[in-house]
Amino acid sequence: MPLLDLDGSAVEYEQHGAGPDLLLLHSLLTELTVFERVLPALARRYRVTLINLPGFGHSAPRVLESVGAYADHVAEVMAALKLPATTDVFGNGFGGFVALQLAIRHGRSFRRLLVADAVAVFPEAARVPFRMMAEKVTTGGMATVLDAAICRMFPPDFATANPQTIAVRKAALAAVDAACFARACLGLAALDLTAQLQHIANPTLVLCGSLDQTTPPTLARVLAQGIPGASYRDIANSGHCPMLEQPEALTAAIGQFSA
Repeated sequence: MPLLDLDGSAVEYEQHGAGPDLLLLHSLLTELTVFERVLPALARRYRVTLINLPGFGHSAPRVLESVGAYADHVAEVMAALKLPATTDVFGNGFGGFVALQLAIRHGRSFRRLLVADAVAVFPEAARVPFRMMAEKVTTGGMATVLDAAICRMFPPDFATANPQTIAVRKAALAAVDAACFARACLGLAALDLTAQLQHIANPTLVLCGSLDQTTPPTLARVLAQGIPGASYRDIANSGHCPMLEQPEALTAAIGQFSA
């Protein structure tokens, strides 16, 4: 995969297809290969750009202490890759939070915002697991959180029926830079976008897996309600990772919104 040199730090990226630009941002528990099941369909319609966030895949670790800092990083990558202001941005999970901050901080740099499985703010009880994961990986490395992370990502029935997918995701997650992962966890635990959502001017679609327990539909709907003019849609029979669980439904939703 090609590497972009961004101020001396490597950023791993891929580009596929031709047409209007679409940028895909992965979640905290995945990296860019998670989009393999939706990429062929999307690349028939768009020029799709995928990037690995710092510390994921072959992207170099960077000290980014907040989700907003990740959004600033993505804005720098978009500028370096010369992605036009007509680009649509899709983010899942952590990538969705980054995309929301990108709209708040750099909304004029892209066109439409598509977010799957994200919320405006986590309740206090939901922040605790992020702090716990940050502590565990800091002291014991990524191996200490793999099983818990998979449980957060996939509904039990999907995990049982797809052992090879689970194995691939665990292997990819095990290779993530632990310090970057810990900082991202703490960034999510501290995040509260409630007061800033009103400043998002990009046309926005919020999606959420109907089975998602990490960012549940009830909270995803509240997120959509806070963004002026945003639409909301459930993805039936999906947990936190629709790219793997319901790829056809996800590509259809992206295509319909970006038409």
